[in-house]
Amino acid sequence: MRLLSRSLSINLFVLIAFFCLLSVNPVCAQKGTSDTVSTSGVEFTAIPTAADSIAAGKKKQDSLNKKPAVIATAQSTPPDQPQTLWAIFIAGFLGGLLAITMPCIYPLLPLTVSFFTKKAGSRAKGILQSLLYGISIIVIYVSLGLIITLLFGPDALNALATNGVFNIFFFLLLVVFGISFLGAFEINLPSSLANKLDQNSDKGGLIGIFFMAATLVVVSFSCTGPLVGSLLAAAATKGDRLGPAIGMFGFSLALALPFTIFALFPSALKSLPKSGGWLNSIKVVLGFLELGFALKFLSNVDLAYHWNWFDREVFLSLWIAIGLLMGLYLIGKIKFSHDSELTHLSVPRTFFAIGVFAFVIYMIPGLWGAPLKVISGFLPPPATQDFDLSRSMATASAAPVQQVSITNKKYEDIFKRGKHNGLNEWYDYNQALQVSKELNKPVLIDFTGWNCANCRKMENDVWPDPGVRARMQNDVVLLELYVDEKSQLPETEFYSSSFSGKKITTIGGKNSDFETTKFNTNSQPFYVMLDSNGNVLVPPQGAKFDIENYTKFLDSGIAAYKAIR
Repeated sequence: MRLLSRSLSINLFVLIAFFCLLSVNPVCAQKGTSDTVSTSGVEFTAIPTAADSIAAGKKKQDSLNKKPAVIATAQSTPPDQPQTLWAIFIAGFLGGLLAITMPCIYPLLPLTVSFFTKKAGSRAKGILQSLLYGISIIVIYVSLGLIITLLFGPDALNALATNGVFNIFFFLLLVVFGISFLGAFEINLPSSLANKLDQNSDKGGLIGIFFMAATLVVVSFSCTGPLVGSLLAAAATKGDRLGPAIGMFGFSLALALPFTIFALFPSALKSLPKSGGWLNSIKVVLGFLELGFALKFLSNVDLAYHWNWFDREVFLSLWIAIGLLMGLYLIGKIKFSHDSELTHLSVPRTFFAIGVFAFVIYMIPGLWGAPLKVISGFLPPPATQDFDLSRSMATASAAPVQQVSITNKKYEDIFKRGKHNGLNEWYDYNQALQVSKELNKPVLIDFTGWNCANCRKMENDVWPDPGVRARMQNDVVLLELYVDEKSQLPETEFYSSSFSGKKITTIGGKNSDFETTKFNTNSQPFYVMLDSNGNVLVPPQGAKFDIENYTKFLDSGIAAYKAIR
């Protein structure tokens, strides 16, 4: 029982870590075309950004270098890309470890290892066959990741992060997967396919071993399918062409390792906990988490297309409800038809239930405006909250009035759900430069996005600091440029990008093209300090969740501006 409890605790921890990694989006980079797709009366217009235009940029680098507003220190490349691939790999690896505990795979582990060690005739040959079996599993899953890339193409993968159709698709997909894990139905591939593969596995040599691995993949699809689907959805929306393949490599590596390890040390099989109801408990908890993280995809669409009904308190209310149900399930107050009888709570299960209930209690103050910094990157912006107690009481933090000649801020109505308490934001580059000249202050550009998790984290963890807030209120002109805004530009402002050659028709497309053309990067958040003529004052920087670092960045830009006045 101790081994069973320990295994349940470890795998539930892996479960949480897996989905946290799936949902973190270190780089919010978007790209698309000017095509429009209509879905249920909602118009999804993909925006053209720069991710697919780097090749074109190389041809035009000479012309870019001649731009007077660009200096060498302003050029940068997205520093987060390797971290993104590593995050995808780790998420895949944790997902593979989790898949091992699924009811469709765990009971097969000792059977498969015993089959190889007995059939081979010798330990060395059994180990070799187990290695080939594991490699075959990796080849199958990595091939699946490559097929996803080939079907969508690297350009299309980059556009998925904010594309309305795909975000709705991923939301529905995760909901279906969650319902499946809760036991409503099972997602299975055709049994004829499994039978055909099983027949081919009787062949000798490498071919037979490969088809045995393929049979495992097909037979276990009802358990691994939701995990693989969730991983591929998250990997695809990272915007990297290698994402799906890297994710599948991590997943399959973790799935294949036990078959090889237990082939090397067969006696270790005796230490494995016996199959039982705890396997299904992990599956049900996974179902609750799938439902919870599905809401993030729905929130992405709501923000980008201004549906204005999936506010912060709605999001939190649903998470709180899901968390309560998960906690009640863990302590045995809720049961599903396929659950085993829970005669008592194990110590690890009790502690995990305490963690779930504590997390629910932590989220409740967020219904009245608490910042909830731990999960701020997942939540809609605070400005979407209808009732914010902290905002209604914090009259002293109101944004200072700027005495300027411009009376109407361009695009202000579009971005009202992204406003920050106590700050005075501008949304048009030319207006910001004009305000900078009139107030004699530098411009702070915040390249951001509705669906950028790191942007929300910076805004909730770093910007509220009194020192940072005072500088942003009094010493700079804050210009927020959303690269994933879908609103159309007036037709008179349509233009063809000199960088990518694409027709720019949306506000987000214009902002993204500006970021890439002038700064050779398409990552968000990205902060730039400019003088009143649009010249870069200090080297720009991305997301660094350190208040001291951000304060020094602001001070250096302010000092550089004063030095040239």
